[in-house]
Amino acid sequence: MKRKMMNCNAIEVLAPAGSPESLLAAVRAGADAVYLGGSAFSARANAKNFNDDQLKEAVSYCHVRGVKVYLAVNTVLLQEELKKALELVSYACTLPVDAVLVQDTGLLLLLQTCVPQLRLHASTQMSVHTPLGARALYNAGIRRVVLARELSLAEIAEIHAAVPVELETFVHGALCMSVSGQCYFSSVLGSRSGNRGLCAQPCRLPFSVEGGTGHDLSLKDLSMICRIGELADAGIVSAKIEGRMKRPEYVAAATRACRLAADGQPVPEELLKNLGAVFSRSGFTTGYIDAHRGRDMFGIRSREDVTGATNAVFSELRSLYKDEYQRIPVVFSLTVQQGEPVSLTASDRENHTVSVSLEETPQPAIHRAIDAERCAEQLKKTGGTPFYAERIDCTVGEGLSVPVSALNRLRREALAKLEQARAAREAVPFQMCEIPKPGTYSAGERKLRARFANAQLPALAKNCEIVYIPYDTDLKKIKECRENGFPIALEIPRGMFGMESALRARLAAAKEAGITDVWAGNLGAAELGKELGLTVHGGFSLNITNTAAIEWYRQYGLSDAELSFELTLGQAAEIGGELPRGLILYGRLPLMLTRNCPAANAGGCQSCKTAPFLTDRKGIRFPVQCGGACSEVLNSVPLDMADRLHEICNQDFGVLRFTMETKEEAEEIIGRYLTGEPTQGEYTRGLYYRGIE
Repeated sequence: MKRKMMNCNAIEVLAPAGSPESLLAAVRAGADAVYLGGSAFSARANAKNFNDDQLKEAVSYCHVRGVKVYLAVNTVLLQEELKKALELVSYACTLPVDAVLVQDTGLLLLLQTCVPQLRLHASTQMSVHTPLGARALYNAGIRRVVLARELSLAEIAEIHAAVPVELETFVHGALCMSVSGQCYFSSVLGSRSGNRGLCAQPCRLPFSVEGGTGHDLSLKDLSMICRIGELADAGIVSAKIEGRMKRPEYVAAATRACRLAADGQPVPEELLKNLGAVFSRSGFTTGYIDAHRGRDMFGIRSREDVTGATNAVFSELRSLYKDEYQRIPVVFSLTVQQGEPVSLTASDRENHTVSVSLEETPQPAIHRAIDAERCAEQLKKTGGTPFYAERIDCTVGEGLSVPVSALNRLRREALAKLEQARAAREAVPFQMCEIPKPGTYSAGERKLRARFANAQLPALAKNCEIVYIPYDTDLKKIKECRENGFPIALEIPRGMFGMESALRARLAAAKEAGITDVWAGNLGAAELGKELGLTVHGGFSLNITNTAAIEWYRQYGLSDAELSFELTLGQAAEIGGELPRGLILYGRLPLMLTRNCPAANAGGCQSCKTAPFLTDRKGIRFPVQCGGACSEVLNSVPLDMADRLHEICNQDFGVLRFTMETKEEAEEIIGRYLTGEPTQGEYTRGLYYRGIE
């Protein structure tokens, strides 16, 4: 297929390549860029991915064809993995890849030191969903931000207007129920961490709220293919197709459909039908983009979804990538002159020029002399290559003869040399840097902090170093709590979609009322706190799992930070650096942060009044609580470490997170942590002993 030249301002079509087969399908179906994983540290660890040799071949193949390659190193990293991650990126820089996607701020810190010229993209795993979140990463040297899937068009446009960073968003594929980077369901239930690319997708199992669908954590797939222009108008420069775990036929279908839409051409109904047949969940949704959340967004893989993928459908989709996609325009210049070797020059638009010639000179014609028209006819036969003849200039002397086979040979040799020239790229300079050392931190006397879902505070909370209450607590209540001796700080919600202006005004008023400290569980919240001159305490959801990450946040300006609860106690103790740190020691761990409240499936979200429960197939109940612009799905039982405090090392503070507890229950629990008494009833130790994969 020959590519029709598109408008230079058209959106980039970015396709998934979970395997070499899918990469070929993506490129031949018309992708402008592909994203793929290396041998480790990819958020799709169970895709086939690419070993070093395959990665080298993939980059060369793509660059010849004018396709960019983005390497996904987008998981959180444990301390002992930092060196190996740097080695992977170092190798990728020799090829070189066009950009690296990152989630871990520790890797971000190291790459900015080791390879400052490398283009870095922030993965959707960084949970960016506000202008200030995007600004924080832009100021940190990130060139492109992959936005959270839950944003509306208006919210995307707001980010674009506020920050001069490239924006990428998903245009087709699976929707996680949780905001990416904020799901701990799979890790807490089975040690398979979504932040490590090993999510077991428990959300696709039956979880039900009363009056719901029975699968109230399972969303339909997104599809904005036919509305790509709206994304471009909102400021998106790259339309990303989800699917590194999908088969090549799916990749080809989604890529070709996006290619046509991005070029302003109609997308055939048959292609869209076949794409849906290959994979969908009860159809598709644009609920987030259109800000129409609710029951209509939910869906599962039904029998009809599966049976639509017939052999005939797959066969038809395979035809989309059986041939080269001719996307590279070439200018040929042929010279045929008496007494001179026949020569051919080929040039592309990236200033690559190659020349080839025949050893022999043209002979006098016996019957029919060669002419420019006949030469051009042979030179334009570029089938089977990624090139097409944009222009052919022929200078041909009179009365000369050149065999057609010789012209064909010249064309093949010229295009082969042009391929070599296009594949050759200078390596990105990489200088291995020192990795911040583990195990060099010594904490002071450990203090307690408490977080409450409301401002009904037990008296013993006065013994805590900090007491976090919701940002929207009435100012009179805040003043009352402070006057009664509670060391109050405000919790900025983890989900801030569309709330930035309102939050700024609310926190500014709280500052006027005497508040000096805030809790921030995402970069947008931290940036807002810094903007207002408040002391910012980092939350667990920043996913700090190594020394370099905590050092990045120290340099960023946090006063202290909670470490990820996905660490074991031993791993947490080994994190070095200088920033004070702590761990959650009590509470129902937040398993998901969801913009689409599961209770919406029961005819509307009631969780702001009375928390509903999700019930799994074993009858286990998981509470749901709303706050800010999102809901949190909480674990069925609380984490409790009251009788294991002696095993917690190198932590400056421990956090007690109160969600469902009454004021009296919270009083009793704080008392146990002050005295070290053992827990009563059901509880979990979380991941502090078993860890994650």
